[in-house]
Amino acid sequence: MGAFNSVVSAITSCFMAVVNAIVTVVKAIINGIVAVCYAIASVLTCGKVKRRKATTSAV
Repeated sequence: MGAFNSVVSAITSCFMAVVNAIVTVVKAIINGIVAVCYAIASVLTCGKVKRRKATTSAV
């Protein structure tokens, strides 16, 4: 029975480690996507601002 318990605890700890790794990877992916979205949004807003300034200065 002791061996069975040790096997279960080993499997549980391994499972928890895998879950933690998956969560870390998912968080990293989400952070990367958010960073890319922020970069795209900032580029788009900067482009709009520059275009507005260009049109106003042209007028």
